[in-house]
Amino acid sequence: MLIPATILTGFLGSGKTTLLKRVLTEAHGQKIAIIENEFGEENIDNEILVSDTNEQIIQMNNGCVCCTIREDLRTTLQLLAAKKRKGLLHFDRVVIETTGLADPGPVAQTFFMDDEIAESFLLDSILTLVDAKHAAQQLNDRQEARRQVGFADQIFISKADLVSPAELDALQHRLKHMNPRAPQKVVHFGEVSLSEVFDLRGFNLNAKLDIDPDFLADDGHHHHDGEACDHPSHKHEHAEHGHDHVHGEHCDHPSHARELVHDHGHGHHHHHDDDVKSFVYKSTRPFDPAKLEDFLGAIVNIYGPKMLRYKGVLNMKGTDKKVIFQGVHQLMGSDLGPDWAEGEERISKMVFIGIDLPKDILVQGLDHSLV
Repeated sequence: MLIPATILTGFLGSGKTTLLKRVLTEAHGQKIAIIENEFGEENIDNEILVSDTNEQIIQMNNGCVCCTIREDLRTTLQLLAAKKRKGLLHFDRVVIETTGLADPGPVAQTFFMDDEIAESFLLDSILTLVDAKHAAQQLNDRQEARRQVGFADQIFISKADLVSPAELDALQHRLKHMNPRAPQKVVHFGEVSLSEVFDLRGFNLNAKLDIDPDFLADDGHHHHDGEACDHPSHKHEHAEHGHDHVHGEHCDHPSHARELVHDHGHGHHHHHDDDVKSFVYKSTRPFDPAKLEDFLGAIVNIYGPKMLRYKGVLNMKGTDKKVIFQGVHQLMGSDLGPDWAEGEERISKMVFIGIDLPKDILVQGLDHSLV
């Protein structure tokens, strides 16, 4: 049995410790090993957790997370797995809590790049906690905060009671724009049921592509078989994202004046200016497997570091099964899924989440990879 692992990330002060404590007290009969990855002197959290529970907590103080964590984490995970095998430690799953500054990418990659880790652990999902009160500022100021949103399989929004409904709505729009894959849930004081935290299967290759349905809701138009609208309420925005409308007109609107309408007057945070963006590509024409593989391979080679998460359920020439692919940074995997059902429309859908991804290049390349 592989040990499921969850990565818990989020802005400083967003309530990760509260959530963790709750999960530990709620964990009916499940034993959870927690790996903390904190900077410097911030071990107060650690003491709280230790005194409250009998859980095994491993503290990693290693300064720079981005470059060193993989080795540290790998060693820690190997040690945990070995102790579990020998019966020295009993736990059912692992939660890795990263600092408010950490990039979840290298943490996630550890589970795929290291064979020994892959033989013992299964990465379940990345959870990101967003502090509603400080989110706008943090998302504006810190790329790490934006990246954490882009990586998420599930977003929990805390402290929502401290902001107005309009501000919360604007924040949710902004988050959805960055990451339409991740369901958002507003939580109070870390009150989340375990079923919303564990076994989310965010990294499973399954035939479900979780794009928030609202993201595609008002869409109804296919551009030359290309890609669906970026945001339900932003139809006029396509051109600005480097994408022509169906009729090919190209309207630049540097002022973004019409954007203000959607933001209930909170025009101070044009959310589509965030460098972490997502877009959805759809096509009813099948892909040519060889062309698509070449193109995706090239794209991942060049833009991998900027590609946070991407996933697709594809209609591929030569097979009656759905082809499912997903990736994190440069790591990409694909698999044959279930058959297309009788009478089901064979439509490929892909979502890409990344930092300043060249959407026009991606759309053009994907179009050229169709049969």
